[in-house]
Amino acid sequence: MKKVITYGTYDLLHQGHLNLLRRAKELGDWLIVGVTNDNFDRNRGKLNVVNNVLERVEAVKATGLADQIIIEDYVGQKIDDIQKYDVDIFAIGSDWQGKFDYLKDYCEVVYLPRTEGISSTMLRAKARECVKIGIVGAGRIVPRFVSELKCVSGIAPVAIFDVDCSKAQNLASSSGITLVAESLDELIGACDAVYVATPHLSHYDITLKALLARRHVLCETPMVLDRKQAEDLFDIAKEQGLVLMEANKTAHCPAFNHLISMVKSGEIGDVVDIEASLSKVWGDTTLREFDAKQAGGSLFELGSYPLLPILRLMGCNFEDIRFYSRMSDSIDIYTKGIVQYRNAVCSFKVGLGVKTEGNLIISGTKGYAYVPSPWWKTDYFELRYEDQNNNRKFFYKWDGAGLRYEIQEFVSCIFGKRYASSRLSHNQSIAMAGIMERFSNRLNFIEL
Repeated sequence: MKKVITYGTYDLLHQGHLNLLRRAKELGDWLIVGVTNDNFDRNRGKLNVVNNVLERVEAVKATGLADQIIIEDYVGQKIDDIQKYDVDIFAIGSDWQGKFDYLKDYCEVVYLPRTEGISSTMLRAKARECVKIGIVGAGRIVPRFVSELKCVSGIAPVAIFDVDCSKAQNLASSSGITLVAESLDELIGACDAVYVATPHLSHYDITLKALLARRHVLCETPMVLDRKQAEDLFDIAKEQGLVLMEANKTAHCPAFNHLISMVKSGEIGDVVDIEASLSKVWGDTTLREFDAKQAGGSLFELGSYPLLPILRLMGCNFEDIRFYSRMSDSIDIYTKGIVQYRNAVCSFKVGLGVKTEGNLIISGTKGYAYVPSPWWKTDYFELRYEDQNNNRKFFYKWDGAGLRYEIQEFVSCIFGKRYASSRLSHNQSIAMAGIMERFSNRLNFIEL
């Protein structure tokens, strides 16, 4: 049996892809199709892929042309795959002419003619004119957000609004934003989508107003501090056919998502314990983060990050949660939470006035995953086992401030008409809001 292998991203699967797959299929008896994973595409500069890897795999499968589909994860994998699957022919589009001649030492290399006049890049450019996004707020994170916007195509900032007009004006001048809106209504009227980067307690009203005006919304984390508010906002977004996404950069980090996928696939067995920590020692206690009237405190400010791996891996249906907090001026400068599940227990620690090691450790029945500080900006993790010879290390690229990953997912959801992201689902955002609400109401709360 003659085996043929080919590789591609297969974003927005089109006739050119089909033609190439058919030509590859005709070369042999068994066609193996390698679909590049999201992280591999990013490392090759393809940040703007519309369909995620699972959607692209399903699209290739639906053609009926692939006898076997594999995922391409790393540079150099083609040689490994050719040897592993005993491949006779490597086939690729003619736009790569000569690029893969080095594989001739392992099998026959065939460059197939491309279909002229069509490509995923052309389709993306045609499909998405440009999302015009308005920014509400001019705080510390906004300059980074505007800078990261430049790394994602199909989206551009067109307006900014802040209750402090001078702050908005200064940021607009330095970033090239043309409209400094005098009101929230003016900003909403000038854009297709809204980025909410205001203090926590204003998120609900701003997001609600934007959704009712039929605008997509990317809202900073924590989106809201009340479960019912979160449910209402997501219900409205669904009814309006809009994307509402919580802006948690870790949720969209390539390395973090690969870690979650590996753990879910059973690489360390059944998960029985998760420990996640995040802390900062800030000397300036005049900041909003230390003001109880503005929902300051460690859990509200930092809690959504360590809660993310817990909810992603263990689900939202925990049996119990308890909080242990050190308080100062009515805000928690340190909180430890214990989350009990039927077959596991998880813990998280957050602090604005207490310093702790910011590790993530996921313990399983076969081994454990270790992500060193700062794990919320994951670029490296290890899987460790009883037999240290089986330990594995994984390295990834972390680009810029990391906000480009959440922006790219937001844009991808809009143009792909995916109204929820699997990286931080609506249910997970709702569960986070519910945990914040429990803390607000001091349920199962112990002051240290």
